[in-house]
Amino acid sequence: MSTELSTEEKIKEAAKRVFLAKGFDGCSSREIAKEAGMNVALVYYYFRSKSQLFQLVFQAAMEDFMTAMVEVFSADLSLDSKIRIFIEREFDFLSKHPEIPGFIINEITRKESCAVDKIDMMEMVASTGIFQQCLEAQRKGEMIKLDLVSLTMLILSNCHYPHMARPLLQEIHQLSDEKYNQHLMLHKQYVTEMIMGYLFPKK
Repeated sequence: MSTELSTEEKIKEAAKRVFLAKGFDGCSSREIAKEAGMNVALVYYYFRSKSQLFQLVFQAAMEDFMTAMVEVFSADLSLDSKIRIFIEREFDFLSKHPEIPGFIINEITRKESCAVDKIDMMEMVASTGIFQQCLEAQRKGEMIKLDLVSLTMLILSNCHYPHMARPLLQEIHQLSDEKYNQHLMLHKQYVTEMIMGYLFPKK
């Protein structure tokens, strides 16, 4: 079986590279066509507009971003196990796709963005029952009392910032890519133990 990408897939892959690098407003259909090695008419033949192509790329990025979260939170595990596994998987995902959080944040706050239903994001996570599990653990004294917004900020900021701020931190500390990757591996351990120790002090 041939593994060569179809024309449609080549356009989507090229669009993904361009959109992740420049966002929706920062590029044109012509740039996407050039990245795909095709003419712009062919892009419009397969995709009616830049907006339609962007929505496909954005939704795929959101699915990649949300999959691990929903999968872990839906598992039949204790709350502390879910949170530990989620932190580790989030860190691993971001190590491979450091551009996705910034891309998602920029695009969902873009004034004219129509690529994502913001309510669906919360519904996806809430449907796993993780919020109720947190509240129950707090009621039983197994977890410190912390509102869900603060809990989300605590975990995501510690996982996301080292990847989003990579260029800045490498410049400040004059670190090569190899050295910074080593620090990321250490930071993953520090973050996991710090958050788990804070949330579940009796464990």
